[in-house]
Amino acid sequence: MSSRTSRRSLLTALGAAAVGISFAGLEGCSKADGSKSAGPEEAKLNFYNWDTYIGETTLDDFKKATGIAVNMTLFASNDELFAKLKAGNPGYDVIVPTNDYVPRMIEANMLMPLDHSKIPNFKNVNADFQNPVYDPGRKYSMPYTWLVIGLGYRKSKMKGVVPDSWKYVFDSDMFKKRLTVLGDSADMVRLAAKYLGYSLNNIPDDGLAKIEALLTKQTKAGNILKFAGDEGDQMLADKEADLVVEYNGDIAQRMLVDKDIGFVIPKEGSELSSDTLAIPVGAPRPDNAHKFINFILDGQNGAEIAKTIQYATPNDAARALMPDTYKNNPIVFPTPAELSKCEYAQFPGVERAQKYEEIATRVKAAASGA
Repeated sequence: MSSRTSRRSLLTALGAAAVGISFAGLEGCSKADGSKSAGPEEAKLNFYNWDTYIGETTLDDFKKATGIAVNMTLFASNDELFAKLKAGNPGYDVIVPTNDYVPRMIEANMLMPLDHSKIPNFKNVNADFQNPVYDPGRKYSMPYTWLVIGLGYRKSKMKGVVPDSWKYVFDSDMFKKRLTVLGDSADMVRLAAKYLGYSLNNIPDDGLAKIEALLTKQTKAGNILKFAGDEGDQMLADKEADLVVEYNGDIAQRMLVDKDIGFVIPKEGSELSSDTLAIPVGAPRPDNAHKFINFILDGQNGAEIAKTIQYATPNDAARALMPDTYKNNPIVFPTPAELSKCEYAQFPGVERAQKYEEIATRVKAAASGA
């Protein structure tokens, strides 16, 4: 899920109007105490999403079906999403947090419980996604996509190698100043942990020190061009970078139009994620929010989204409507052997999450010599 001049991109060429996106200020904000105003809900919905992480016509289709106009604004990382909501909901009705941020936001009282009676299309969700560890019973979130982080690369710039290891990111100067990494603090720490042989969810304190030393060394050496929000795939497409840490769907989109771009899951394994749909506390239009989530979980609507964003759908009804070129795409759906080395990241607790943020802050500061 990065501005994500992509998590999810490619549609940027179509322009905001093509997908019904409005960047106007939010309207219909909740009252000072966080409760919504009394009376019937106005026919609007504020959607806080990753960039172009939606079907080409989804927002217009929703308006045609319900009369509800969607104002979609963008965030670049889960850190940004959390910080925005921690300061108080400025009027968002639906947000798209990644799985490990769901329990963190629940603990911080940022998410409203869902009314499943208003989301009958939950029946379309694959059984593997109906009762996740991070949200038992799907009390607070609905699955939107699932994804894996890997390395996108420009084939013609690989100097005779396939970048099939995290060493090219964390312990090499082969792509000096032609490399981007994800800016999310937790992702940065966990992927380096994979390279060092740790589980994403069991990093010892001395492991954190090793990770910080490794990242600081790469940063001070100038090997990292940018800690990207989610624009790594755009920089790869624009030939500003040759190797990028990115989400498989973003790179799958780019590969549709640029045959010189490839994608690999490093041999050490990687991080799996699932982006979700949730309603933040203080949402001014919760009924509209439920309607929108149910609309997205419809099979046909879900298929239209998957066709555009090229991310794996957890929606069985949607996948059944997709062409074989999608169902059999090894970038979108990695092999069992590749997935066996990957892990879903779990929320490590507030204190640990803050440590990750502190490490990321110090590492990024090292880039400027601060």
